[in-house]
Amino acid sequence: MVGQRKSIGSVSKYTWPILQNLTDTTAGVAAGRIARGIELLDQPDCLTAFQIANRAMATAARRRFGPMQGKTVESVQPPEWRPFQLAFLLMNLPGIAEPASDDREVVDLLFFPTGGGKTEAYLGLAAFTLALRRLRNSGVTGAGLSVLMRYTLRLLTLDQLSRASTLICALELEREKMPALGDWPFEIGLWVGRAATPNEMGSKDRDHPETARRRTITFWNDDRKPSPVPLEECPWCGTKFQRESFRLVANGRPNRDYPTDLLIACMNRGCDFSRDRPLPIVAVDESIYRRLPCFLIATVDKFAAMPWTGAVAGFFGRVQRFDKEGFYGACDPDRGGMLPGGRLLPPDLIIQDELHLISGPLGTMVGLYETALEELAVRGKVRPKIVASTATVRRADSQIQALFCRAQVDIFPPPGPDRRDSFFAHTLAPKEDEAKTNARLYVGIAAQGRSPKVAMLRVYLALMGAGQKWYEQLRTRGQGDNPADPYMTLVGYFNALRELGGSRRLIEDEVRTRLTRYEERKRVGESEGLFAAREIDYEPVELTSRVDTSRVADAKRRLGLPFAEKNSVDVAIATNMISVGLDITRLGLMVVFGQPKTSAEYIQATSRVGRDPARPGLVVTILNVHKPRDRSHYERFAAYHETFYRSVEATSVTPFSPRALDRGLAASLVALSRLGLDVMTPPRGAMEILNTRNALGSAVDRFGERAFNHAKLDSNVRTRLRQRVRERCEDLLDDWTGVVQDQKRVGASLQYNPHERGAGPALLQDFLDPALRALPAGNWKMKFRANRSLRDVEASVNLWVRGLDNIDLDDEQ
Repeated sequence: MVGQRKSIGSVSKYTWPILQNLTDTTAGVAAGRIARGIELLDQPDCLTAFQIANRAMATAARRRFGPMQGKTVESVQPPEWRPFQLAFLLMNLPGIAEPASDDREVVDLLFFPTGGGKTEAYLGLAAFTLALRRLRNSGVTGAGLSVLMRYTLRLLTLDQLSRASTLICALELEREKMPALGDWPFEIGLWVGRAATPNEMGSKDRDHPETARRRTITFWNDDRKPSPVPLEECPWCGTKFQRESFRLVANGRPNRDYPTDLLIACMNRGCDFSRDRPLPIVAVDESIYRRLPCFLIATVDKFAAMPWTGAVAGFFGRVQRFDKEGFYGACDPDRGGMLPGGRLLPPDLIIQDELHLISGPLGTMVGLYETALEELAVRGKVRPKIVASTATVRRADSQIQALFCRAQVDIFPPPGPDRRDSFFAHTLAPKEDEAKTNARLYVGIAAQGRSPKVAMLRVYLALMGAGQKWYEQLRTRGQGDNPADPYMTLVGYFNALRELGGSRRLIEDEVRTRLTRYEERKRVGESEGLFAAREIDYEPVELTSRVDTSRVADAKRRLGLPFAEKNSVDVAIATNMISVGLDITRLGLMVVFGQPKTSAEYIQATSRVGRDPARPGLVVTILNVHKPRDRSHYERFAAYHETFYRSVEATSVTPFSPRALDRGLAASLVALSRLGLDVMTPPRGAMEILNTRNALGSAVDRFGERAFNHAKLDSNVRTRLRQRVRERCEDLLDDWTGVVQDQKRVGASLQYNPHERGAGPALLQDFLDPALRALPAGNWKMKFRANRSLRDVEASVNLWVRGLDNIDLDDEQ
């Protein structure tokens, strides 16, 4: 703070008051919160939790950079916090340790460039939160979901799962040494879509290809098939999982026919998590609802399951019984013994990574569902602490208010008088004699009179041929780690699957063929050209939404391999799936085909390469001069790239717009009604609305207040919006009551989900159900349509391909 104030002493008298106010209101507030966090460590339980968190983070770092990289733990340098990471942890301690403090209501946004270490900062806070909860709540009462980490893309989710799993393994080893951390194990859950992890355990009598049982048996029979869990290797020692790594068990014993759990164990006998000690990872939905892991990694659209699945209530501590196998709520009234205190605590901390992606239609729906989620997570008047992170955002306060209905947002590191120096981060000018200042180099190419595909062909050939030339020269000079290695894998980035598909054929055909003779391309008079001949794999690695999750995990592993190793990658092609979550330090070369639609996407995507200053990245952007936007970027190329953070677009989140209410209000209201009252949580609890109709008035009030406070609008507009939302909620509850009355008259029942407990009339209707098309707009079924995923917007179309012999080709062919 002293240095920040000194830096404003030389400015003009007109600028001085502005900078003085900025320093006092942002940096001053952050400094005060950090000081309070340090003072909090005088409390014994907070100090102990802080020490446990630091030991666990240090152990996890040694594992990630040691055995996970093929090195010994002893060879790893002692891990250190970066200043901003430690400061972020300290300033958030009061919000976790003192639930009634004002800091609990503040949303802390960690705003730092990609590759800066944001993940470690909030994982450290998560470790402190988990340890403190166990220390303050003895025995089984400290169990339950404590930290909820949400993402938008499965690639990002899989990457963070590996890091967080290592931390949870370290915490579990700490727990075994410290009785004060309780009897219930630290576990991490992966709660994502069915394509990535199984929803059901399955059994001999209830089986289909998507169950955990069937996936595991298929993998046992042929390990070339996808593994039942999208993890390729042990997060503790890096050993690749084998068939025997996945075990189907019931009551702790092998049970292939009627399993209740899928256990994952490492086959490395020297690993701490092998043999009788499985990894603390839960990845099957049924097991997650029962085990209630303390740390849950989820995609945001998975929370569309709240109205459909009553067992989700357990995430918010709404369970009453337990045994050694797990916890049970209103959906399982006959299992386990009574839980001390009658329920568990709700989540303490919600982490929203890559905040800029929670925008547009997805962000709008998330904001609406968030109304129910936060109300369910409230304990008295205490709401969960929320932290978020991003590297590209504008008008974050408006976005956060619309998403989380929190008025106060603190950005960290706080902006200071000098935009190049926030104390925690310095912007360095490139210098030839300082490797740490190496910057990412951007090159723009536009070919007048040539199609973009021709330009792309020439660029790929030149970059790959030149890379091979340098790789061979440096290898013959006896270099250890070849300096050209980062540039031997070319990452092609495309804005649409259509462009990627056409370019893939170009790579498989012309690029591959021409490269085999590209050393012949020389300038006139040259005896030795700039390029070398090269043979590349026929199929480029693809990272897109159409690729199976198991192949995505394998692709990430291969991209990290040095070029000299077997199965290394020559060309990888991707869409915006890699714009977040691809943290592979080795990559150094990217070709962007066409200017991405937003500056945020462009910054995020191109930041996937050149993350190590010792191996600076090269980004070549191919622009189409016939497109006005591309041409404008080409003409302003240098100026744009020198200031492209200034061009980051503001995001739009409108959870209470008319169309958003049409698509999400019924599901959100049913979720809050069902999970908020124990009597309504079971599958047929929908019938209980006749007895709880008055009690559900609080849910109507909550949606009305959320609509009133979600945005900075004119008072009259906010009042009208609140009234409109309340009226729609009341109308839905009245229709629900009427449906139940009609069912009772004919001696029938009503359940939420047609597949949850046998067959029967259902309250919730699938948006994509073709049977609804014939119903009139005022029919009650049209009002209670609900998404199973926030990404389901259109019905899918099946396409069957036949060969020349008129026989259908299966998926493998």
